[in-house]
Amino acid sequence: MSSWQTDPLLVVEHLTMRFGGLVAVNNLSFSVGRTDITALIGPNGAGKTTVFNCVTGFYKPTEGRLALARQGIAAAPDVEHLTGTGARHGKSNSGNIYLLERMPGHEIADKARVARTFQNIRLFTGMTVLENLLVAQHNALMKASGYTVLGVLGIGGYKAKEKAAVAKAISWLDKIGLLDRADDPAGDLPYGDQRRLEIARAMCTDPILLCLDEPAAGLNPRESLELNALLRSIRNDHNTAVLLIEHDMSVVMEISDHVVVLDYGTKIADGTPQEIRNDPRVIAAYLGVEDEEVEEVEAEIDMAEKAS
Repeated sequence: MSSWQTDPLLVVEHLTMRFGGLVAVNNLSFSVGRTDITALIGPNGAGKTTVFNCVTGFYKPTEGRLALARQGIAAAPDVEHLTGTGARHGKSNSGNIYLLERMPGHEIADKARVARTFQNIRLFTGMTVLENLLVAQHNALMKASGYTVLGVLGIGGYKAKEKAAVAKAISWLDKIGLLDRADDPAGDLPYGDQRRLEIARAMCTDPILLCLDEPAAGLNPRESLELNALLRSIRNDHNTAVLLIEHDMSVVMEISDHVVVLDYGTKIADGTPQEIRNDPRVIAAYLGVEDEEVEEVEAEIDMAEKAS
């Protein structure tokens, strides 16, 4: 069985998001495996970014549950028990579980350790490349200062924490090939470099789940290959699961372990890239055909496979 079935990090159940009379996400259920790169795909307006906004606390879902197991697994009985208590977080024999639908965004980032990037790059363009990665570690540095002037004075453990923060930032700059640009304004970087810097900044928060909103948008083929390598490294070397929205199917099919497909807020497919590639419902959704034409698409696929 696949990782998202046997070792789920995030379990989304019956997620629904309404805006007045508009149903943006309709009764959506899927899992993100702890060791997976999971792609959330679908035509424009399918509800993908709305799902991201619910996972990361920008929206409070109308209905549904989003259980994240920071350690262990989100075992169904333990999730049910935690739901009944009305609490946001609980420890059990099976895991350390967070109910994201009950948590504000800053707690999801800090306590549940979920980080995200946006479709439009949101770097601090006037700050240096290095400073952008240090800003991501602001919360840890503030805790080390005791939220007092100890940080300014360099007293206690702050100095060591500051040194570690700089070392982590330098390590990530080296990984994304931007060490020689550390002192340059982030806004001076080429577009592809800014994309990688934004991902590195998110990783400086030590997430266990990294949510990326169209990370390959605007990249040329060479930059897309560099992105693929970076995301594989994040999964393999840092044990961070990746949930991404992406329109570039070459990226999705190349690096994803698991693909979930939405159309008009409803899940129409869920499986491996190979399964999704040949799913007539997915092909029909991307072609924009009506429901009754799906069988015709399926027949055309069968004919093409037999011909080959």
